[in-house]
Amino acid sequence: MSEAPDPSSVRLPGDWEHLDVRANGVRFHAVEPAGVPAGDRPLVLLLHGFGEFWWSWRHQLTALTEAGFRAVAVDLRGYGDTDKPPRGYDGWTLAGDTNGLVRALGHTSATLIGHSDGGLVCWATATLHPRVVDRIVVVASPHPRALRRRALRDRAQREQFLNLFLRNQIPRVGERQVTRDDAAFIADYFAQRSSSSWRSGPDYAQTVELNRSAMLIPYVAHCSLEYRRWAFRSQFRPDGLRFMELMDQRLHLPVLALRGRDDPYILSDAIADGRRWAAHQTYRQIEGSGHFVHQEQPAAVTEAILEFLRTEPEATNDVATEKARRIRPARTSWYSPARFVARIRRSRRAPDGR
Repeated sequence: MSEAPDPSSVRLPGDWEHLDVRANGVRFHAVEPAGVPAGDRPLVLLLHGFGEFWWSWRHQLTALTEAGFRAVAVDLRGYGDTDKPPRGYDGWTLAGDTNGLVRALGHTSATLIGHSDGGLVCWATATLHPRVVDRIVVVASPHPRALRRRALRDRAQREQFLNLFLRNQIPRVGERQVTRDDAAFIADYFAQRSSSSWRSGPDYAQTVELNRSAMLIPYVAHCSLEYRRWAFRSQFRPDGLRFMELMDQRLHLPVLALRGRDDPYILSDAIADGRRWAAHQTYRQIEGSGHFVHQEQPAAVTEAILEFLRTEPEATNDVATEKARRIRPARTSWYSPARFVARIRRSRRAPDGR
């Protein structure tokens, strides 16, 4: 590509309309099917993952709308045609973004659906802003505490997950790696984590081309890496310690966790461990798909989502719910940066990764 694409290049033509929504001090680019009045339709907010933009939810946008929901997909902070501020890629602010988006779209609550990093935003919003979240669907996105636990204890999960995080911690080096050769990194990222059946079709080629172009939009590479830099570096800082303490509470809203059975990046145990923090988690694996299951097997994923949305939530004792949602007092004795580093070193020496 001779020059960097304009942010408006992600405003792709189709049977949808593009919106500018202001929330939490940021202008967000949002997309919803055209010609469908919001009315009293329940809001479903779709949040994409690393290296993508709103386009990853193209299949679910239409299907959810036809099923009677108001489906809105957004470019997350720092992506696509959304503003790209230099700060705000921490769990607190990202949860605040989603909370603000729900209200800015004219709703008091919503179902959140997120893939990868977008799923982590779903977990954070449901914990920090429970009043605006009806239920969540997380795709290839374990609970943050479950993911950290598995990255420390499970060698297979650590090798898939932690290495990429570490390579991108050095400023500018990560950006150059991601954008080199017209964002060839994105092509490799999709090829290594998707199923062979999807890679052989025209939808895959178009998806990779669009995501490579979106990554070359000025500042997107830096902003997208800031998500992962905060996730790692915060483990050694008081703000990360406090965030993880707040996440250590059990949600009592319905949770659907989806994973492609052949996903080599996020392993099954990390997803299943989420039950410890979600009292009503349903876990399903989709056959014939990898990390991008919502694009590889869109019909199966949409069917699972609609079945979940149409199921009445289990009755929960209000007192128990409020008690579980209450912020726990700070605990400082169980965790410290030194102990975190020591556990990584011990796990690397142990033959079974424990």
